[in-house]
Amino acid sequence: MIRELQTQDLDKLLRLYTFLHNNPIPERAPAIDTLWQEILEDPRHHIIGAWQDGQLVSSCVCVVVPNLTHGQRPYALIENVVTDPAHRRHGFATACLEAACRIAQSANCYKVMLLTGSKQESTLRFYENAGFNRHDKTAFIRWL
Repeated sequence: MIRELQTQDLDKLLRLYTFLHNNPIPERAPAIDTLWQEILEDPRHHIIGAWQDGQLVSSCVCVVVPNLTHGQRPYALIENVVTDPAHRRHGFATACLEAACRIAQSANCYKVMLLTGSKQESTLRFYENAGFNRHDKTAFIRWL
């Protein structure tokens, strides 16, 4: 099952994020709950999850960004694509990416951008097989 995450899904998402760059689960504090509520209430911020047997096994974030170019059509950015290692290669991440692209299309986005920190050829091929290309643009990151 693919759906956007809801209030009660935070702990499952934080557990899944441990597989993303070995992030530790942050200590639950009011600031985390406030941030989670802010994300959920933002109509342009979507966190999509793939579920199997009640477990969140894959997720990605899709943010729709308003834009003054390209006929004032927004664009979307996909980040934080992650799948539990025990559930990889079963199509869960692909399904999350497809759901993100449907959200972008329904918001009339003219493009969807996806960033990855991975240099593994298998990961890059995965994104290409999901319909993304690595040739049209060059991404630069400035860490703050």
